[in-house]
Amino acid sequence: MIPGQKFLTLLRDIAADKRLAFMLLLGFSSGLPFLLIFSTQSARLRESGISLTDIGLFFYVSLAYSFKFLWAPLIDRFDPPFLGRLCQRWRGWMLLTQIGVAIGLLGLAFSDPGKVLWVTVVCAAFTAFCAASQDIVIDGWRINVMPADRQGVMLAVSQLGYRLGFLCAGAGALYIADFADWRTAYLAMMLLMLVGITGALFAPGPQRVTAGTADDKLIAVFADATDTSPAKPAAPEQTAWTRSFIEPLADLFQRRGWMLVPVLLLVAIYRLPDFVSGVMANPLYIDLGFSKSDIATVTKIYGFWINIIAPFVGGFAVWRLGLMPSLLIGGIAAAASHLSLAWLAAHGADIRLLAFAVSVENFAGNFAGTALMAYMSSLTSPAYAATQYALLSSLYALPGKIIAGLSGKMVDLFGYPAFFVSTSAIGIPVAILCLIVWRETTKHEAAKADKSPQKQSLASPGAPR
Repeated sequence: MIPGQKFLTLLRDIAADKRLAFMLLLGFSSGLPFLLIFSTQSARLRESGISLTDIGLFFYVSLAYSFKFLWAPLIDRFDPPFLGRLCQRWRGWMLLTQIGVAIGLLGLAFSDPGKVLWVTVVCAAFTAFCAASQDIVIDGWRINVMPADRQGVMLAVSQLGYRLGFLCAGAGALYIADFADWRTAYLAMMLLMLVGITGALFAPGPQRVTAGTADDKLIAVFADATDTSPAKPAAPEQTAWTRSFIEPLADLFQRRGWMLVPVLLLVAIYRLPDFVSGVMANPLYIDLGFSKSDIATVTKIYGFWINIIAPFVGGFAVWRLGLMPSLLIGGIAAAASHLSLAWLAAHGADIRLLAFAVSVENFAGNFAGTALMAYMSSLTSPAYAATQYALLSSLYALPGKIIAGLSGKMVDLFGYPAFFVSTSAIGIPVAILCLIVWRETTKHEAAKADKSPQKQSLASPGAPR
């Protein structure tokens, strides 16, 4: 445990660190687009008369978030077109992707899903691609701009900015749509992308990660320097492919061994209940008869404060209880929280019950999300941070998004209460996997400690006792 005086000194240093302020701006820019193609969009579609089955299928446009690992290595290694000559690589990619998000939101503003649905689909898919690419750069910047011992605080600030973006894209867009129209709401959200563009223009660059020896096989992250370490000659195409795609994966396997299999499985299904149920939450509220203002007030304004508190509680739990215990608690709580939505669906429109369901689900989900992000960050290497984190964050969202596309059909077949009860049951395999990974991780760390040079020197016959 950190002594009290040193801990206060650390807090003062962090409070004075401008990188945290820019993380707030970039976190806002990262959080803003998601609801506009997800939860808020589903309310818009339902109000336009789109069926629940089609709303569920519409969610597939967000699969760009789950496949971003495919182009993350290219962002890690190559300069963006046009802006690459004017800015640093990371800043150029941030600006390019943020401008792309703004253009996508402009297209959504002038589309009408009730008349021509495919235009809305195309604009939403383009927005999702640009937003997912933006997340790749921001995650790489976050991991490399701040030392490991401050990543927890960096994550908390990132989540604060992310939730502020959620607040604007959720409550803000719903209020504007209720008092004006959906076009005005999406145009306002497009203008808010200027917050992230400002952050990208003035944020400090990450520290350069340089290549060391051939044994290290480290590559530069967001750097223009080439690898000068001695290596076996290879064709330029092979070198680029190896460094961009193969080495980050090989590094994960080298460090984790066979334990990577249950680890990746845990990451893949940990947030599955939230993704599957989340796409049907707003349609439930609309079908129960709540107005857009009621939904905005309870789920976004009131829920915002829970979304702010929960990540900090999650971060404190990771620091105080440890990573694996927090991961287990969060996984069980997040899945079980969906029973409150089942209760709301069975009971009917009740503003107090809606507030209760939002309280339980938001707190548990954000607690679990913070624990998972901390765990995924712990799995990455600094030299491959953007690529490996993109791979892990894509993996954790992919199964949920694939199944979420069928959520509307499931509700049509079984009804809202049975649907939300079934999503809660997913927490059982999540808890089992957490326990398996926790046990094996403990064994791995103990074996690693036994093989450490200090331990071996103390155990040698000639070592002083």
